[in-house]
This record gives sequence, C-alpha cells and structure tokens, in this order.
Amino acid sequence: MPDERLSKISAISKSTKTINAAITFVDIAGLVKGASKGEGLGNKFLSHVREVDAIIHLTRCFDSEKIQNVNKNVDPVRDIEIIETEILLSDLESLQKRLEKNNKKKLEKDELNFLEQCLELINNGKKLDYLKKKYSKDLIKKSGLLSLKPRIIVCNVDEKILPNGNKYSEMCKKKFSDEIIIIVCADIEDQIMNLQTRDRKDFMLESGIKSTGLDNLITTGYNTLDLSTFFTSGTEESRDWTV
Repeated sequence: MPDERLSKISAISKSTKTINAAITFVDIAGLVKGASKGEGLGNKFLSHVREVDAIIHLTRCFDSEKIQNVNKNVDPVRDIEIIETEILLSDLESLQKRLEKNNKKKLEKDELNFLEQCLELINNGKKLDYLKKKYSKDLIKKSGLLSLKPRIIVCNVDEKILPNGNKYSEMCKKKFSDEIIIIVCADIEDQIMNLQTRDRKDFMLESGIKSTGLDNLITTGYNTLDLSTFFTSGTEESRDWTV
C-alpha cells in the first residue's frame, strides 16, 4: 500500500525498517458463458469469487493481432456482462435454495425480507446494488451474494492512449457509469516493474505517468473495502496497519 505519510514518519523516527500495509489480489481465470451451469471452470471459479471481499473486472480494451482473442471482436461491455450474468445466475440458485420452505424457518425476519427482495429483483432482471443503501453491511455480507460484492472495473488499454483511454474504455464508462473505473496499461506496468527502483521515476516522468496503474488499483481497492490506516513508529521500525 503506497503511503507517503509512512515514509515521512519513518524519516522522523530514523527507523531501520519501513513496513507498508498490504492488500492481496487473487487472479481468478477461466470464466465463460455457462459457468453457473458448470461450463469452463464453472463452480470452481464461483467458489473462488465467494472468498474475496471485492471483485475486479480486468477487461481487454485494445486491438492487437499479436494477442489472441477468444471472441471475434473486442467488446469489454459484453465481456463484463457475461461475468455479471453468470454471477447473478449463481446468486439466483443460492437464493432459491435458501428460501425453500424448510430453510425459511431458520431465517430471521430482516434476513428473510432481504433475501426475498433480492430474489424478486433478480427474477425481474434488475441489479441488487440499491439494496446496499437500504440494508446493513453485516446483513449484506452474511448473505454471501456475489452480485452484492463491491466492484472495480479495470480497463487494460494500449500504451499509446494513456492516460485518457480509448473508445473501448469510453464504452465501459458509458455503460457502467455508477461503477469505479480505472484505466491501466499492463504492458507499461510490466516495463516499470522490470526497471530498477531508481530508474522507475525517470521512466514515468518521460512517459507522463504520475503514478503507476498498480498503485492506483491498490489505493482504489483499499478505499473500496472501506479500510483505514494507523501507524506505529520507533527506531527499529515504522509500520502502517490496516483497520
């Protein structure tokens, strides 16, 4: 987790070590249309998604003949909607099981009302997002519904059009106007990470990059999860902690 405050605190304390807080990203691959029915990695993919606190859609937003595309054309909106549909179908199955007569008796009134509203919205082809404002975070988390997890959309673009994006990232912004959207270029990120630390700043200045896409993603992920930081500092080490 990049944090200039920690560097300053460490300098004041003349700390031997400086230890940043960390956030973990899990690369989950293999989702295809029909995953909720067991296609591709199917249920294995969906079980991995259940374990995370937020979902990042890393979507292709560039043309290239060198890199294979499983589809005939580049369409990030289509790709995201395939994932969202499979997640909704998985939630639909989960809700139906939990709202069977035998299971209803085990639910508290608030939880029952919440799950019934979720089922009604999905059956009507609507998103569940507005329920986040209506119900407590604890109840939403307890539900375990994948479509209620916080989301970030990351548009992977060609380096020539950083940082403004292109027609594909604009498609995402237009379609998913309420979502958090970040524009990155994985190719440039790779180049930066392969440089020595002292050369990275020079490369970024020459390329007109104020901060790396990875740093932006880390910070955005941190904020999306509603995390905060507190510090401890001494001569041995300065460290930031996550709460």
